[in-house]
Amino acid sequence: MNIRALLKHLGPGFVTGASDDDPAGIGTYLQSGARFGYSQLWIALFSFPVMACMQEMCGRIGAVTGQGLAAVILNNYARPILIFIVIIQVVGNTINIGADLSVMAESEQLLWHLPYLLLLGFTTIATLALIVLVPYRVYCVYLKMLGLALLTYVFSAFTIHVDWPRALSAALIPHIEWNRPFLLMIVAVFGVTISTYEFFWQSSEEVEELVSEGAIAREEASRPVSTPGSLRFLKYDTIFGMFFSNVIMLFVIIVAAATLHEHGRAGIESAAEAARVLRPMAGPYASAVFSIGIVSSGLLAIPVVAGSSAYAVAGAFGWPRSLSKPFWQEWRFYGIIAGSCLIGVLVNLTRVPPFVMLFYSAVANGVISPPLLLIVTHIASNPKIMGNATNGALSTLVGRLLAAFMVVSLAALFVA
Repeated sequence: MNIRALLKHLGPGFVTGASDDDPAGIGTYLQSGARFGYSQLWIALFSFPVMACMQEMCGRIGAVTGQGLAAVILNNYARPILIFIVIIQVVGNTINIGADLSVMAESEQLLWHLPYLLLLGFTTIATLALIVLVPYRVYCVYLKMLGLALLTYVFSAFTIHVDWPRALSAALIPHIEWNRPFLLMIVAVFGVTISTYEFFWQSSEEVEELVSEGAIAREEASRPVSTPGSLRFLKYDTIFGMFFSNVIMLFVIIVAAATLHEHGRAGIESAAEAARVLRPMAGPYASAVFSIGIVSSGLLAIPVVAGSSAYAVAGAFGWPRSLSKPFWQEWRFYGIIAGSCLIGVLVNLTRVPPFVMLFYSAVANGVISPPLLLIVTHIASNPKIMGNATNGALSTLVGRLLAAFMVVSLAALFVA
């Protein structure tokens, strides 16, 4: 299969999964490996099925209703509930964008040795131009190619010495240390992996796909006809996307464990710092590959995070919302995307460390995760909304258990 055929067979589920490995997430996975070695690799095996289950629900909601998640919530729940979720979502997303832009600029400094603020401004403008000016069909191909670029993290693991038997054992056999730093890191890893912005993004992207294929004229124009084959493709695409996401997580932790942890460098607080420290340990090639991977992940993730904010806000207020149309036709929608990125830049001018920004982003995400998880699960289980495409009993159980877990995680975060 050539690259063109491969990209054609990758859908919104793959893009969503790949975007989960943003610079913020990579920085957290690096901290896990640097501080605790291989001992938290097992998290990837636990998060994969949960992520696949929840994202499949969100994608199915979009494909069956012809509406994004925000519009479905608005039509079936009280508006104040949606407004509360959207406000917290946008605040968390904007902080996340600011942290991602900062880490990208720092990583670019390792490659080009230019001033930080210059690279920060250039990165922001380039990312916005890609989102606003590039046609949707081309834009989708670009996102898929950036997703595949994350394989650089897999390749980098084979340029260093890794204790593979030890890594395999840690991945298959859960290990827990009953102390606050270890448990807090588990919460942090789950927090950046189960990202609520992906719920809004994938549901809306499934609608965008329907529009681009001519199945519906625009979002909410009509209820599409969902065939078993199309829903089966959605399911497999989402499973593959979440599998890909967790494989990348696995290898980032492995690289950090084999280099940073083994050399006693546990105090890493960002992906860019890790790339800098890797140079003397693993050589310039591994450091450059890691830096390129960070920049690629940011170019993929920022459009997804900013786009999810735009879909959420526009859906809550009933505004037109589509990446398929030019910005002068959807100026409010694109304005939210631009505003999220520009405010993210302003956050960086305060020089608040990215790690601190990500902490508050995780708190914001944790506040809305439980209610949003329960709402998504309820919608996907409701035959009045979903017709014959409702959840199975196992999917409903997973959604409810994950909501309970996020409540406990948020409580642990505040206590710690």
